Amino acid sequence: MAEEQSQPSGPDLTQGVDPGAFKEGKLVGHVGDREILLVREGSEIFAIDAHCSHYHGPLADGLVVDGTVRCPWHHACFDLRTGEATCAPAFNALDVWEVEQRDGRIFVRGKREQPARKIAKPDHPEKIVIVGGGAAGFAAAEMLRRQDYKGSIVMLSSDDAAPVDRPNLSKDYLAGSAPEDWLPLRPDDFYQQAGIDLRLGTTVSAIDPDKRQLTTTSGAVGYDRLLLATGAEPLRLPIPGANLPHVHTLRTLKDCRAIIEAAKSASRVVVIGASFIGLEVAASLRARDIEVHVVAPELRPMERILGAEMGDFVRALHEEHGVIFHLEDTVAAIGEQKVTLGSGGTLDADFVVFGVGVKPRLELAEKAGLKIDRGVLVNAFLETSAPGIYAAGDIARWPDPYSGDNIRVEHWVVAQRQGQVAARNMLGHREKFDAVPFFWSQHYDVPINYAGHALKWDDIEVDGSVADRDCLLRYRHKGRVLAVSSIYRDIDHLKAEVAMERAVTP
Repeated sequence: MAEEQSQPSGPDLTQGVDPGAFKEGKLVGHVGDREILLVREGSEIFAIDAHCSHYHGPLADGLVVDGTVRCPWHHACFDLRTGEATCAPAFNALDVWEVEQRDGRIFVRGKREQPARKIAKPDHPEKIVIVGGGAAGFAAAEMLRRQDYKGSIVMLSSDDAAPVDRPNLSKDYLAGSAPEDWLPLRPDDFYQQAGIDLRLGTTVSAIDPDKRQLTTTSGAVGYDRLLLATGAEPLRLPIPGANLPHVHTLRTLKDCRAIIEAAKSASRVVVIGASFIGLEVAASLRARDIEVHVVAPELRPMERILGAEMGDFVRALHEEHGVIFHLEDTVAAIGEQKVTLGSGGTLDADFVVFGVGVKPRLELAEKAGLKIDRGVLVNAFLETSAPGIYAAGDIARWPDPYSGDNIRVEHWVVAQRQGQVAARNMLGHREKFDAVPFFWSQHYDVPINYAGHALKWDDIEVDGSVADRDCLLRYRHKGRVLAVSSIYRDIDHLKAEVAMERAVTP
C-alpha cells in the first residue's frame, strides 16, 4: 500500500490539453489537487481518478480494454464511465469527471454525478447467510449491498476480528512497514451502517439443506440462500513438537500478532516450507533483522508453480538478503530451542513457522451431504449440489472454462471475485464465473505476478531476463499457454491475461 502523492502530476486539465499530448491513449493531469487520468478509447475520452482504490496503483500504467481500465499491480478493474470497481481486489469506486472537447482542446470539468442505478434483481430472498469472514465472504456481503439488496445479511465468522486484507499479513504488516490500521477491509462501523449482521467467534456445526437451517454455537439460523466460504486452514506436519507454544502458522490477524510478538525477542527462526507464504514470512522476518533458516524437501523453491529458472531466481534473491536454505531436507522434530533435521543435523530456533500449505475446510459441506471431490463441487454459477447453497473461495472446485478442467485454487483475488459472482447469482442472476485465476507475491522489493493455472507444462517461454528482474514467462502445454508469470512486466501480463479470458472454452 502506498501513500498518496503530495503534489499532483501533469497539466491542469481545467485549462485544457492538446489531443496530441496523449501517450498510448492516456494522459495524467490534475484538477486542483486531484490527479486525473484521461483515457481515449475509440472516439471517446474519459476522465477518472488516476490511482487504484486498492493499493493506490498508477492506472496510467494499466491496461484499457472494453470500456475499463485495469490496475497494473493487482489487476483490479474499473468502469471508465461510472468508476465502479467491477472486479476485486478493489471495492471502492473511483470518481469520474466531465470531459468537454472544444476549440481543438480537451477540458475536464467537475465530477460527474452518477444517477442512482436501477439494478435488476430477478430474485428477492429475504435472508442470505454467509459462513466465513475471509475474502469470499466479505466480497459477497459487500456486493449484495452494492447490488441494492435490501434483505437480511448474516455473516458467521469463526475469526475474532472483522475481515482483513490477509495478503498483507505475510508481507508489509509482518515486516513492520505497514500499520495495523491498513488491514481492515472496511472500518468497524461499515457493517452496522450497511446492515450486515457480522457475528465473530461463531462456529457453524451443521447445515440442514432441507430445512434451510444452520446450527451454530449461538443457536439455529435460518436462510433462504447460503454461501459457504469457510476457507482453508494452515497445515502442521505430524512431527514431534509441532504443537509447542513457540511453533506458529499464519492465517489470521491473531496468528500474525503472535509471530510479531515472538519476533521481538528472537534472533533465529526456522521456517518449514518454501511455499509462497513461507518465503514471504522469511522475507518479512529478515526485515526485522532475524536470522532465517528455510527447510524444505524440494530442490528449488516454488519450482512446481513457477519452473526451474524462476525457482533459482527466488532462491538467489532470498540468499542475497541473508536467508539460509536447507533444501532437499525435512524437519524430523521440533524442540524447545532447536529443530532436528531429517538429514541428522540440528538448527537453533527461538521460534518456528510452518509454511507448508493449507487444507480446505470441507467438514461442514461433507456433513451436509454436498458433493465433494477435493473441494466442494460447484457448477459455473458457483451452485453446489444442494438447492440454495453456493460455495466460493478456497473450498470451491469449479469448471474452469479456459483449461476445461475442474480446478480449486487458494488465491485471494479468486476468492474475492467468486464471492462477488456468487452474490449476484444468489439474487437470481445467471452469471458464470469465468475469471482467469490470478495471484501476486512480494519478496523484498520484487513483485511476482501469476495468471492462469498450469499443473504441468511442456515448455516455458521466457520473454526478457529473469535474472535482470524484467520478464514474462509463458507456461505452455500442447502448444497452448496455460499460465503466465512476470516480474515488472505489468502491461504485458495484463495483455496475456486478457488473451486467456478471450480464449475460454465454450
